[in-house]
Amino acid sequence: MPQPPVPQVPGHATWAPTLRRSVRLFRAFRVEQTQPEVFYGALADDAVGHLSQHVDLRGRTLLDVGGGPGYFRRAFEEAGSTYFSLDADVGELSGLGEVAPRTVVGSGMELPFGDASFDVCYSSNVLEHVDDPWRMAEEMVRVTRPGGLTFISYTVWFGPWGGHETSPWHYLGGARARRRYRRVHGREPKNRFGESLFGVTVRDGLAWARRQQDAEVVSLVPRYNPRAARWLTHVPLVREVLTWNLVIVLQRR
Repeated sequence: MPQPPVPQVPGHATWAPTLRRSVRLFRAFRVEQTQPEVFYGALADDAVGHLSQHVDLRGRTLLDVGGGPGYFRRAFEEAGSTYFSLDADVGELSGLGEVAPRTVVGSGMELPFGDASFDVCYSSNVLEHVDDPWRMAEEMVRVTRPGGLTFISYTVWFGPWGGHETSPWHYLGGARARRRYRRVHGREPKNRFGESLFGVTVRDGLAWARRQQDAEVVSLVPRYNPRAARWLTHVPLVREVLTWNLVIVLQRR
């Protein structure tokens, strides 16, 4: 499919989906639960590099849907964007000690913004936490300006981390994995299957992207895998297990 121009943001021109990058992100992921600032800081820098392959972020308005406590704010602002964050959970928004400017409390499935409000609409690892994920995806496209980018990244259900902290028991069923976690730890997991965690697949994402009429699909890639593994998205069943996270990039018509 045709690709939009690829202007480079200074400092991110060398970004590439290499094996070294995958290993670096995996190492950071290992401390996601205990040192979230390490993992999300690394992921935020990587996200700027990834997005910069498609759009020059300097001077752009960017909405981060499900931005949480703001781990991505610094990286996007340093790249020159005017950063807006939205989250439904006030506790998440204040997770770093204060609620930053241009922060909005609201639902990703009913974004409180007018049509064509932002140059870039971004979301990382949020889609699997809403009960109507493709409604949220449609809302993200809606608030993106013509020619702008919508970047959606989500954790794949049948991937190794699909059950989040209940993994790998989610392979036996999300409800069963949740019950096991409660029995072993004496409390509910943060991500509760059926309430705040849902099974979203690669197949779901590809089908939604193909249905798009208001935006052109720019890229469909496994986020954390090296370039050599991009063929995964074309192989049914295999792609569901070996793709940890799917990225959908669209350009608004």
